[in-house]
Amino acid sequence: MNRISDYLKVTCDITLFLCKYCSDNNIESLVVGVSGGIDSAVSSTLAAKTGLPVYAMGMPLNQSPEQETLSDAHLFWLEKNYPNVTVLKTDLTKPFTKFIKQLTADLGVEYTINDMARANSKSRMRMMTLYQVAASVNGIVVGTGNKVEDYGVGFYTKYGDGGVDIAPIADLYKTEVRELGRFVGVIPEILNAKPTDGLWEDGRTDEDQIGASYEDLEYAMEHGTGPAVKILHEFNCKNQHKMNPIPTFKLEV
Repeated sequence: MNRISDYLKVTCDITLFLCKYCSDNNIESLVVGVSGGIDSAVSSTLAAKTGLPVYAMGMPLNQSPEQETLSDAHLFWLEKNYPNVTVLKTDLTKPFTKFIKQLTADLGVEYTINDMARANSKSRMRMMTLYQVAASVNGIVVGTGNKVEDYGVGFYTKYGDGGVDIAPIADLYKTEVRELGRFVGVIPEILNAKPTDGLWEDGRTDEDQIGASYEDLEYAMEHGTGPAVKILHEFNCKNQHKMNPIPTFKLEV
């Protein structure tokens, strides 16, 4: 699905969107996590194009060598091409392992054995790291989610990679993000990599987890038909708790 005819205009529009928000809110810098995937590569590049101080963070956590290599390659590319970018890297494997070990000792294994809970905790540890840096540099955390993930299937961790301050590419489909990445010069290795959230150690991709391709999901979102309509509907219904405001009791007076 590609609705964009002018990628230069989109690049300028998103860059101005980021700059205006920072100017209006007295924000001095942008902080973005770099995973080695196309979404974070594009978001971090757009952030770099603002000219504002950008802190691009690599946060491997039991990461496969391939994913870490891609992340490092993009971080190197950013630092080489944008003097306003500061590259930061911290390996979260040891603190995460210690966190799980301590919980197991204190609470019992039955509260730490769930694989989905562990995967989501990895994402939340990365979010906490980004906000630690952002709070220290008067910055905001830049989101890396695309339209299918953020508003279609809800494919993100609540208060993990969903915990951001601004979302530059959340109205762009994955296909459009990839083309935008090609336009702004993201390295071919990332452009051609299979999308993965990197939270599982068995190498599963995003599409393995969802059960449909991004292209089919994009078509379903735009037209309401196609092979992924049922999957889109099921995920959307299941994940409304992520996309809707927090249910709040209203006092009647």
